Amino acid sequence: MTGYVISTCSTFDLTKEYAEKRDIRYINFHYTKDGVKFEDDLYQTVDPHTFYRSMVDGAEMKTSQVNAGEFTEYFKGFLKNGLDVLHLSLSSGISGVFNAASAAAAELREQFPDRKIYIVDSLAASGGLGLLVDKLCDLRDEGRPIDEVYGWAEENKLRLHHWFFSTDLTFYIKGGRVSRLSGAIGGVLGICPLLNVSDEGKLIPRAKVRPKKKVIVEIVKRMEEHADGGHGYNGKVFLTQSDCIEDAEAVVSLIESKFPDIDGKPRIFNIGTVIGSHTGPGTVALFFWGDKRTD
Repeated sequence: MTGYVISTCSTFDLTKEYAEKRDIRYINFHYTKDGVKFEDDLYQTVDPHTFYRSMVDGAEMKTSQVNAGEFTEYFKGFLKNGLDVLHLSLSSGISGVFNAASAAAAELREQFPDRKIYIVDSLAASGGLGLLVDKLCDLRDEGRPIDEVYGWAEENKLRLHHWFFSTDLTFYIKGGRVSRLSGAIGGVLGICPLLNVSDEGKLIPRAKVRPKKKVIVEIVKRMEEHADGGHGYNGKVFLTQSDCIEDAEAVVSLIESKFPDIDGKPRIFNIGTVIGSHTGPGTVALFFWGDKRTD
């Protein structure tokens, strides 16, 4: 018995089954579709294709983060049962949820002075957050105490790389992440932007690549440049995708041909409803361990 839980936000974009297998606790973000509120529940109440199809058909999506009051009630459930909490929040570079979780933790430390509550700004999102949480579960299962696992997370979180591309810029334009002019030009020319997550946890465009076949090569090239051990990389690889499984599978195939020592087959998950409300369909994201992110 470790005496603590590893917790995160639903925006870690793994599956409910994977979370249960690894004993990952999570709190659900929210989104609205045409004004009706739903929970980001890892596709328990809607299937991914239907969700993304509704966006293409014009549904209006808005998202909202978990507030401090919700975090207070969520954390309190563990603390009352004598468990400490290590929670990894969605990156502060794209959400204010770290502040909400921290405010709740500060209040609860006064109510439960004998319990430990650690909040980590993961500077990660989607399957990157998932891969970080998955690693902390490995450490927990080795019997490491919460203080040591927390310290490892803070020391190593910037070694977690996020690279992603999109073949459909519609919702990036709608959300202001790509200008209308750039999006129109990109659509005409078939340009797929290649982006990553910076050391501040923000989404940064890094290159404009066309056609799609080339961007698949480019995203794997970034793994060749940054992965621990280069082609000898022996860690896990996660991918997430938004209703474009064939593109994700093409990335996996190329990875397997270049990295023979990876830990198991690269896992493909769906981009969840909250992150997906901003990307729309057509996005593939790649996550792996590597050198420290410095920009």
